[in-house]
Amino acid sequence: MSKEYVDDVARYAKNVNEAAVAGIVKHLGIALRSRDASLVSCSSKDELARVRDSWLKKKLALTDDDKALDGAIKEVCEAMKADQRKNRVTFYYLLAEKYGKVDALIG
Repeated sequence: MSKEYVDDVARYAKNVNEAAVAGIVKHLGIALRSRDASLVSCSSKDELARVRDSWLKKKLALTDDDKALDGAIKEVCEAMKADQRKNRVTFYYLLAEKYGKVDALIG
């Protein structure tokens, strides 16, 4: 796993769980090879809906309503607003951290 992902997550998270970062990288797999797919666009409603449905609902098994989940995504967009290119691994990690699901990403 590239140290680049861990370093990027560390810009936002205090105690980065490297095994959880590796779990996200494994989950995303080949998609990370595409520059476009490796980034999250906070200006795209379709993109944010995919993050909500694929990451929060399916992978993290969250059952909050869409409005609450969209609010969490908006918080991460705000936290990362200084980054023109929002790394998908970091974005997903921050969402998992918000919901206390980092440990669920290990393995």
